[in-house]
Amino acid sequence: AYLLPLLWDMIRGRPRSFRKDAAYLTETLRVSVFGRENIPQAGPALLVMNHYHRPGFQAYWFGLAISAVTPVEVHWSITGAWTDDGTKGARLRAWFSPHLLSRLAKLYGFTSMPPMPPRPNEVAARASAVRQFLGAARQSPPPVLALAPEGQDNPSGGLMQPPPGVGRLMAILSQMGYPLIPVGVFEQESALALSFGVPFRLVLPEGLDAEAR
Repeated sequence: AYLLPLLWDMIRGRPRSFRKDAAYLTETLRVSVFGRENIPQAGPALLVMNHYHRPGFQAYWFGLAISAVTPVEVHWSITGAWTDDGTKGARLRAWFSPHLLSRLAKLYGFTSMPPMPPRPNEVAARASAVRQFLGAARQSPPPVLALAPEGQDNPSGGLMQPPPGVGRLMAILSQMGYPLIPVGVFEQESALALSFGVPFRLVLPEGLDAEAR
């Protein structure tokens, strides 16, 4: 019911609604939502969440769940490839994922970012993706944007320092009038839990150089 129409739309290059697909795919998923009053009803807004997965639960489920409970389409920044982490089948996934994920990004109108951690040969591609994301932010009416600043899981669990440049991107969006809405993703009593926090802004002192920002 989902894959065949998805593949057909991929072949035709026809855009799809990620929100509608997310609602369909999460119908049978137990999702607990906290802080519903903080879910954006329209843009501008930037959803920022932790990056989380475990064996049997992949990170794309939190993107699906968040889009399913948000009443408008969300413009996601997604990875452009899965990396080879040495697990079974990882090399094959790393090989075919750029082809699959680029098509999905085009299908849903997402921004595709090179994977984390940053690789030296992808500096230009990452800069281009940032420009695309900022271009989406300048649309009228302004959209709801979303990204996971960490870009990968912390091997020891918990939050981790985002890669260089991500904070600057969020600061630029904040200066453009995008409130940041933190979303905590975790599991609780066999359910996926989403906790939407109070919106905030990033305010930087004047005169900081690029590295300090």
